[in-house]
Amino acid sequence: RPLQLTVLRRLSSGTTAEVVTVDGADRALVVIPDIWGLRPLFSDMCEELSRRTGWSVGSFEPFGSRKLPPADDPEGFAQRSAALRELDDATLLGDAVATADALGVAEVGLIGFCMGGMYALKASANSRFDRIVGFYGMIRVPADWTGAGQGQPLEALAARGDTEVMAVVGTEDAWTPPDDVRNLEAAGVTVVRYAGADHGFVHDPTRPAHRPDDAADAWQRALAFLAGSDTA
Repeated sequence: RPLQLTVLRRLSSGTTAEVVTVDGADRALVVIPDIWGLRPLFSDMCEELSRRTGWSVGSFEPFGSRKLPPADDPEGFAQRSAALRELDDATLLGDAVATADALGVAEVGLIGFCMGGMYALKASANSRFDRIVGFYGMIRVPADWTGAGQGQPLEALAARGDTEVMAVVGTEDAWTPPDDVRNLEAAGVTVVRYAGADHGFVHDPTRPAHRPDDAADAWQRALAFLAGSDTA
């Protein structure tokens, strides 16, 4: 089916989004980036996922119209952590829903990475998304990111209704400690653990933590789950 390459859009909130649409697609997928935001890594990911699945795929800038430093800025992580304390779940997840609507498909899944994986878990309480995969998303909001507009992922999971959720985690990831992961399982989340993997081992090949074989396996499992296939 014809693939329309990435189109830049402005959501009603003013947030930048990028969408890849496929004529006649029967499913769509929204991608929430990591703390470094919407950038070529995620533009390329949307196009690759659309080609691989035949779905329409979109992503958006999680920090809205804020201008924040990039990954190569020494103050970048600290400034983005400070910005996270001011983020409001309703605004960010509202942009996720608006991106889903821009894809023009009724059945929409959602994935997110790192910080975006945390928001993917939070999105489970929104009925717009039928299947969700959080890649090494924080299961409890880190203290440095906690603000008045931040709800806890486990609370959202408790209110999720029929939404199916998978979590991909590494056993060496300090951002997803074992007790929190067990709480995910107790909440009915399908957890896929990768022994020896650290944070961020799937989505960015330039990271030292990247593990190509585990990443390929995680993508296969995640996309099967999003398609409604048995991943056991």
